Amino acid sequence: MKLNKTSKMIYMSLLVSMALILSLIERMMPIPFVTPGAKLGLANLIIIISIYTLDNYKDSFIILILRVFLAAIFGGNMSTLLYSATGGIFSFIATIITKKLGGKHVSVIGVSSCAAVFHNVGQLLAASLILNNFGVFLYLPVLSTIGIITGIFIGLSANYLLSHLSQLPYFRNRLNLDNKKSSLKYN
Repeated sequence: MKLNKTSKMIYMSLLVSMALILSLIERMMPIPFVTPGAKLGLANLIIIISIYTLDNYKDSFIILILRVFLAAIFGGNMSTLLYSATGGIFSFIATIITKKLGGKHVSVIGVSSCAAVFHNVGQLLAASLILNNFGVFLYLPVLSTIGIITGIFIGLSANYLLSHLSQLPYFRNRLNLDNKKSSLKYN
């Protein structure tokens, strides 16, 4: 069962809206992390949901790019756009690779944690190119630790949401296909 074109466009629009709202809310939250720029990555929850519920990765990538650009327009600047886009693209690639190669051995939580770590790698790469100093990678161990913790939180949240989405007919069929391939249990 596939969504028709209009339903798919509406669903993708809702996902972009939710990711944008979470991104803007997160930007307002004071997070007392040791490392500057560390965040929970709430908008990544929606990207993970889209990867597991949409028919192809291209649609999820469109959601990511729209969220990054809209968040920069509504609450950021050019550097925000650069860091967010680089981190998001690295994270997206890591998510797809982990999900495909991990198969039944990597849960949504593992995929999310890997995505969080690679989001940090992408942002540090952007920072090192802007600053022309690869010393910023000294933050990687701290950011990776924070990324794993926040990735687990986002993965648990995604797992919870996917279990509830699986109650809807379209998503039940879609998520059951994923369950057969990767033995993920959403119920």
